[in-house]
Parts: sequence; structure tokens; C-alpha cells
Amino acid sequence: MIAHLRGVLLEKHPNQAVVEAGGVGYDVTIPVSTYSALPEPGAEVRLRIHTHVREDTLALYGFATEEEKALFERLITVSGIGPRLAITVLSGLPVTELYAAIRGGAVERLLRIPGVGRKTAERIVLELREKLPATPAAARETVAAGAMSAVEQDVLSALVNLGCTAAAAEAAVRKARAAGTPEEFEPLFRRALELVR
Repeated sequence: MIAHLRGVLLEKHPNQAVVEAGGVGYDVTIPVSTYSALPEPGAEVRLRIHTHVREDTLALYGFATEEEKALFERLITVSGIGPRLAITVLSGLPVTELYAAIRGGAVERLLRIPGVGRKTAERIVLELREKLPATPAAARETVAAGAMSAVEQDVLSALVNLGCTAAAAEAAVRKARAAGTPEEFEPLFRRALELVR
């Protein structure tokens, strides 16, 4: 799967970018926030990519920041939200405001986004409220503050991607290390996963 794309920006539109890499033009769907961060056509661009595959579709979704991509990937886990609606949600509010609205249960704030009805807004809050850190950078700041090793950070990231809260994942990693688990990804991940449940 494509996870990163670097090349020349051929075209940009509020929800689309065309990037040429290796002689191929990739059509990438983007949120408005990423569009705002893009350079002018003809310049080199780097995008974090989520590749979405279905029986009849192969679509690329691109993001300027890791926070945008991570929130997009959380949104598409919510029942009833597909990639297109997730892009709309990301385009409707800045990432920091989205985090705050979801964590704070601000359904009314989410209802201002075009295409998001009450049931969808309530599902977003219900399913993601406990899975998101307080702010987009909180997980990284927490890791930096505690001076975790690269392996511990990878385990923390894997646990958060599985749906653990950042705080619970960090506590589990620290407990696993304190219990003498070797600092190798697989044993540390398995032990931390047992402790986080």
C-alpha cells in the first residue's frame, strides 16, 4: 500500500491534488487544510497517504500532517463514516478544534459541518471520545516528556492505533518495561497489550 508520496504538484483544488512521481500522475483526495498547506503547482510536494481499497475502487487520500492522517483513520472506523465523509469532516474544522469537539462531546459543533447529521455527530463522539488524546500532539508530547526509546514509542503507537487511549497505552508500556520485558518490539508489544486490557 502507498503510505507516502513525494513528487511534483501538477494540479491542486480544494479537495484534490495531482502529484507526479516516477512519471505517473497520482490523483489524491485531500482535506481543505492540506490544500491550504500545498505549494504552487510545479513545486515538489510530500503527502502522507492513506490507501483505500474496495472491490471496485483504489483511492488515495493525502494529508499534510500526521495528525490529519491519524484523525482521518480514526474517523473511518466510526460506523457509517466512509472516506469521503471523513474528508468532509476534516475540511469542516481545523484538526485541533475537531479533537476538542470530539473529546468535549460538542455535538452541536460537529453539526455545523456540511453533511454531518445529528446521528453521525453523536456516533463520532461516542466512538472516538475515549480513543483520542486531549490534543493532536499530546501523544507525542507525552512520549517526549517521558523519554521513551524508539521501540517503546513504536509499541505505544501500535497500541493507540488499536484503540487504546494514549495514557493507558503509555502506562502499559512503562509497566511492561518495569516488569523486565526485553526491549524488543514483539515481546514488549504483547506484554503491554496484556497489561492495557
